[in-house]
Amino acid sequence: MTRSRILVTLALLAAVVSVTACGRKTGLDTPYEAAVQARKDAEKAKQPVPPEPEKPVKDRKFILDPLL
Repeated sequence: MTRSRILVTLALLAAVVSVTACGRKTGLDTPYEAAVQARKDAEKAKQPVPPEPEKPVKDRKFILDPLL
């Protein structure tokens, strides 16, 4: 009984470790960068191209930014 619990626990632990290793290790894309990349991918695949994304407005400083 104890041996089977240990084996089940180890199997679950191995499954959790293998699932947590999936994913991207890079930073997140901004919506503008994602739209530009989508246009490039569509042009490469010769599919309809989405509309041109608007460049983002430069972010303004806010007094509470250092606290966040």
